Amino acid sequence: MKRTAQRHPNLMRGVLLFTNFFLIIAAVYHLKPASRSIFISSLGADLLPYVWIATALALGLTIGIYHRLIAYYSRFHVVLGTCGIVIALLLTFFPLLGDSGFVQAFAFYIFVDMTSVILVEQFWSLTNTIFSTHAGKRWYGLIATGGLVGGVVGGIASSLFIRQLGLETMDLLLVAAAIIGLLVALTLLMGRLGLYEEKPGVSNHDPTTDGNWRSLLHHRYLMLIAAILLLAQIAEPIIEYQFMKALEATIEGRDERTAWLGAFFSVMSAVAIGINLAITPLVHRWLGVLAGLFAQPVAVTIGSLWFMSQGTLMAGALLKIADRGLSYSINRASKELLYVPIVPLLMFRAKAWIDMFGYRLFKVAGSLLILLLTQWLPWTLETAHLSWLVIGFCAVWMLTLTRVGIRYRDTLARAKAESRNVWN
Repeated sequence: MKRTAQRHPNLMRGVLLFTNFFLIIAAVYHLKPASRSIFISSLGADLLPYVWIATALALGLTIGIYHRLIAYYSRFHVVLGTCGIVIALLLTFFPLLGDSGFVQAFAFYIFVDMTSVILVEQFWSLTNTIFSTHAGKRWYGLIATGGLVGGVVGGIASSLFIRQLGLETMDLLLVAAAIIGLLVALTLLMGRLGLYEEKPGVSNHDPTTDGNWRSLLHHRYLMLIAAILLLAQIAEPIIEYQFMKALEATIEGRDERTAWLGAFFSVMSAVAIGINLAITPLVHRWLGVLAGLFAQPVAVTIGSLWFMSQGTLMAGALLKIADRGLSYSINRASKELLYVPIVPLLMFRAKAWIDMFGYRLFKVAGSLLILLLTQWLPWTLETAHLSWLVIGFCAVWMLTLTRVGIRYRDTLARAKAESRNVWN
């Protein structure tokens, strides 16, 4: 294997990183059904906005600590250390969640969501340091597909473990710990084979997050991109709340909910794979990037209208797939193309602001809107009627997209003209 790695390093990296990402998402999709089912059984879906706010705050603190660790230690060792901590905490939570008390269920939900964000973030951070831009364009599609396949396998496996093998929700923590143990072994193997050697010029101190952030506010095209991404993020918790409320009302029993959620997450990942392979290339080729960006808000609007008229778990599941399934597939591929005409320094700063600050801020805003409209005001809305709010956000989202389309064409034409001037 070492000889093959030396002869074809990028091929070996691509295959092993595909497997690495597969294991990460497979572990996460054992933990997500368990955390959601435990939370609903112990606390109820009405408290979900509170745990989302707490998760955003906890992530803000933890990501800051994580970036400081990256500044002093190699990404390779931080990955191993993080996996070790996750395994230790899973083994700690396993006996504590037996009675599913308030504190344990609340803390476990936060832990699972933080684990999924941190493992994925550090995976791509490490991957970006070992591939050149040219090699990344060739192999990132394969590597990213590993995560989608991991979602399918992890979701269906967690469901089958409960329905066919008689495992309980708590046992999925041990399965996830074992998967992360395999992840540690694979990471060590890649290190031994020399496949985690960083490309030249990589620094643990990221200069793209320094400088005058106010310059972003004067770049209208970047602000429009941020607007469409954050409109999607503020709608996401509302859709998740509607979905989880429908699940709570329809399926009783912790293990039954866990098994159903596992199967659902598998279907959602399979839909994302199908769209990525069969639909996204055709849309981009024949209709363009803007059509790809319109797919999610249009589908969410239709799904919201149906959920508002039906209010069933099936309607909630389809609404959730319209949102997350398209977000993980055609919307993600399309939004990355929006950054192509932008100067790299500005692009990195914009993505850092959106990923590190904007997403969390707007998810908190969406959670506060749920609490305001369903619990805090003297008059409250029913869960299905929150769809009016989602439809309103989608309308603004699509209106903003029309402005993005105009700016995208202008920016792309300007970038091409500047490129021709350079060569001339």
